[in-house]
Amino acid sequence: MSTKLNSVIFIHGLWIHASAWQPWLDVFTQRGYAVSAPGWPGDSDSVAATRDNADALNDIGIEAIVDNYAEIITAGGKHAVKPVVIGHSFGGLIAQELLAGGHAAAAVAIDPAPIKGVKTLPWAQLRSAFPVLGNPANRHKTVSLSDKQFHYAFGNMLTEEESAELHDKWAIPGPGRPLFEDATANFHKDSPAKVDTHLVDRGPLLLTSGTEDHTVPLKVTKEVYELYAKGGSDTEFHQFAGRGHSLTIDAGWRDVADVALEWLARKGF
Repeated sequence: MSTKLNSVIFIHGLWIHASAWQPWLDVFTQRGYAVSAPGWPGDSDSVAATRDNADALNDIGIEAIVDNYAEIITAGGKHAVKPVVIGHSFGGLIAQELLAGGHAAAAVAIDPAPIKGVKTLPWAQLRSAFPVLGNPANRHKTVSLSDKQFHYAFGNMLTEEESAELHDKWAIPGPGRPLFEDATANFHKDSPAKVDTHLVDRGPLLLTSGTEDHTVPLKVTKEVYELYAKGGSDTEFHQFAGRGHSLTIDAGWRDVADVALEWLARKGF
C-alpha cells in the first residue's frame, strides 16, 4: 500500500486546551507527519489566557467550531492534500463532521461526543454534563469544571492527585452551547450534531472508547459505531480497557496515540 502524505490536525474537546496535544504532536512529528492543533474559535493561545478571557467562548456552538476547522483546512487551497483529523470528546464529533463533509482524508474519533441518532443516555454521562445542563442559562455562557467535577468526568480512573494535576495543567472553561445542542440533537431535524453515517464515499474512520469513560460511556460510542455499520462505510472500533475520559492526556496517552498511528499506517497514511 502506498503512503499518502497527509498532515494531521488535532482537535480538542470541551474543557481541555489545545496545547494538551503537544506530546502527540511530538510523536507524530517523529513519525514524519506535519502536525497542528488549532484551538476552537474564542480560545486563547495558552491555558492561562483562555481562563482569563473565558467570555470569548460564550455561545460558541458546534457549527461555528466545524466551520472554524473547515476554514483552516480550505485555507491551504483547493489543490492541497486533505488532512487526517484526530479529535477527542467533542473534537471527535467535529472530526466526524469534517470527514463526512469532505474536508478530511481520514478521522480518528477518541471517546467522541454522540452524534444525532444515539438514544443511549447513561447516568454517568448525565452526571458529567450536569454542571452545564443543570442550568438552562448556561447555553449561552462559558462554564468551568471544579476539581471534583473534573475528577468524575475525566479522571475517574486516576488518583485524585493525578486528576487534580491534569485539571490544573490543562483545564479551561468550555462553552455550554455544544452540550445543549448535543443533548437535544434527536429533537431537531437539522441538528448541528447530525452526521451522515450512510456516506460510503469518504475516508476511513476509527472510533475509540475507554471502557470506564463517564463523559462518553462505552455503550454510547458502540451505538455510534452501529449506526455507521448499517451504512457499510469504512469504520472501525477500538476500546481501551480500564480507561476513562482522560485517556489522551493522562500517563497512558502513548498507548492511545500508538493505536491511532498503527491504524493510520494500516490505512496507508
